Amino acid sequence: MPSEPAIPLRVLLAGARGKQPSLLDLARRLILAESPSGEKSALDACVALAATHAAALGARVRLHRQRASGNTLEARFGPRSRSAAPVLLLGHLDTVWPLGTLTAMPCRVANGRLFGPGALDMKAGVAMAFTALEMLAEAGVLDREIVLFLNTDEEIGSPASRPLIERLAASSSAVYVLEPGQGLACKTARKGTGRWRIQVRGVAAHAGVDFAAGASALREVARIIETVSGWTGLRPGLTINVGLAGGGSRPNVVPAEAWAEVDVRIARASDGPRIARKFAALRPADPRCTLTVTGAIERPPMERTRGTVRLYRRARALASGLGFTLDEASTGGASDGNFASALGIPTLDGLGAVGEGAHAAHESVEIDHLAPRTALLAALFATRE
Repeated sequence: MPSEPAIPLRVLLAGARGKQPSLLDLARRLILAESPSGEKSALDACVALAATHAAALGARVRLHRQRASGNTLEARFGPRSRSAAPVLLLGHLDTVWPLGTLTAMPCRVANGRLFGPGALDMKAGVAMAFTALEMLAEAGVLDREIVLFLNTDEEIGSPASRPLIERLAASSSAVYVLEPGQGLACKTARKGTGRWRIQVRGVAAHAGVDFAAGASALREVARIIETVSGWTGLRPGLTINVGLAGGGSRPNVVPAEAWAEVDVRIARASDGPRIARKFAALRPADPRCTLTVTGAIERPPMERTRGTVRLYRRARALASGLGFTLDEASTGGASDGNFASALGIPTLDGLGAVGEGAHAAHESVEIDHLAPRTALLAALFATRE
C-alpha cells in the first residue's frame, strides 16, 4: 500500500467533483481550438491557450518554438529541488481532425458524454491534469516539481518533440501519460511501431506484343508482400501489415514500377534490430527487377518493467481508496510514453479520460469518470514513489 497523499482521498474526490464544471469548460475551450497535426498556426493557438492557463495557475512556462510543427509547452509546477527528481506528465494537443471538423462534429454535451474532435484523444486528459495540479496548488500541498509537457506532433510520430521528451524523461523519477484509458484500465505496456516502404523497378513491355521482354514490378511486389506478411508471429507480439500498395500504368503494359508500405508492431525492443535485418535482406526473385527498401522502427516498445508495475500497483491502491477499480492493459498502439519507457524510466500510461471513438466520428468522453480519475492524478502527484 502506498503512503497516503498529503490530502485524504475523500477530500480529493470531493474537490475534483466540485471542479468538474471548470474542467469541462477548459476541455471545451481546448476542443474548440482545432489543432490538426501539421497546421502550425492552429497548433500554436491551442498551445498558447494551454500556456496562458498554466501561467494563471502559477506554473513556470516555457514555449519550445518549432519551425516544422507546432510549438510545444513545458510547464513546471511546484518547487524546484536539487535532491529530488521531478515527475513528468506527457500529453499532446494535436488531433487527427482537419480544420472545420467542428461543423459536422460539434463540441457538445449529451447523454452524459462530452463530444468533439480530440475530446478523448486527448484534450479532456490535458484538462484533467491541469485540474489535478490546480487542486493541489490551492491546498498548498504541491511540494514537489511536476513538469507538464504538451507537444503538437504526437499523432504523426513526434519527430520534432522526441528529443525534448527524452531529455525531460531522463531527468524524471516517473512519467505519467495522459492518453485515454483502455476502457477503464491504464496501460502498462505498448507495442513499438515501425514503417517501411518497398519500391520495385521492373522493365516495361507491351503485354500482348512483347510480354516476355517485360519484368513485372507489380508481381515482384506481390511476392514480397507474401514474404513479409509471413513474418507475423515469428516472435510474440510481432505483426506485419502491408497497408498500402500500388503500381503499374495500364492493363496492357507490364508494370515497370510498384510499391508497398508496411506497418510493423513489436512488443520487445530486441525485435527491432531483428526485423530491420530481415527487411534489409530482401532480394527480388526476378534479377531484372531492382528493389529499394527504406524504413525503421520509429517508436520503441513500452515494455512492462518492474518500475512501471510499481507505479501501477500504487495507482491501483489509490484508485481503490477512491472507490473504483483500476485494471491494467496492454495495447498495440504507441504513444510518447514509449520514448520514456525505453530509457528505463518507470512509465504509466492511459491515465487520461475514459470514453470511446478516438479518431472516429463518435469520439466522446464519459463525464462520470472525469472526477474520480482526476482525483487519482492528484493523489499520484501528492504521493511519493
